[in-house]
Amino acid sequence: MCDTCGCNITSGNKHLLEPGGKLAGSGGGAVEVLQSLLAENDHEAAHNRSHFDGHGVLAINLMSSPGSGKTSLLEATIRAWNGRRKLAVIEGDLETENDARRIRALGVPAVQIATGNACHLDAHMVHHALHELDLAELDILFIENVGNLVCPASFDLGQHLNVALLSVTEGDDKPAKYPVMFRAADNVLVSKTDLLPVLDDFDPAAATRAVRALASAAPVLHVSARSPDGLAAWLNWLEDELTAHRRRLEQGESRRPAVQPEGAALHAAGVAEA
Repeated sequence: MCDTCGCNITSGNKHLLEPGGKLAGSGGGAVEVLQSLLAENDHEAAHNRSHFDGHGVLAINLMSSPGSGKTSLLEATIRAWNGRRKLAVIEGDLETENDARRIRALGVPAVQIATGNACHLDAHMVHHALHELDLAELDILFIENVGNLVCPASFDLGQHLNVALLSVTEGDDKPAKYPVMFRAADNVLVSKTDLLPVLDDFDPAAATRAVRALASAAPVLHVSARSPDGLAAWLNWLEDELTAHRRRLEQGESRRPAVQPEGAALHAAGVAEA
């Protein structure tokens, strides 16, 4: 991992290692450098979260493998709410502005982050994107992470909640195969459920059991971006979480995502072996 996929140093944090950067010339070996980068990421994430909290914005990190329907879910959510909630989206992909264009076409602000060869977003990338958004005008900010079932669960971006999508076109054993991702999820969405009649080898009950086997109490909701009633449970969950978030803020509290230290350890091991 890491040196192969580029997730150890990203366009967001590389300035820290460049001449004049906070970590420039830091010694001690690759693992120590990575630990320093992770610490800086967490510091920047806390800064992002303070901005969200100061404006009453609920920030949600969407994670999944490529093609699980994250952007389609966002498009359907925007259409279903029809302006009743003020939304914005930060899109993460290696290249192109394709997904951001889709969101903007629906009248919702969207900032595209092109990560190059990095397989996840980090807090520094998100911080730069926030300069292009007016948080005072938002209720919910969705951060659509890079399609990847490992690395996005390992980095705090400043979000409050993690949502993991599991498409019926994948396999109901994905939570067992990729536990780091699904342990981090505050909600698991079984997506593209309109395809279940023709993909009868996907067992939704088995997928739920796989999530529960990780000692996760996260709700497992079924969604379809193409079905008229396929978003009801998801929209209700969002409304409940927004209400709970604002109640916490009134009490001077906030919420951190379930970032997985196990995932950070995988990154450290990858650097050490590179």
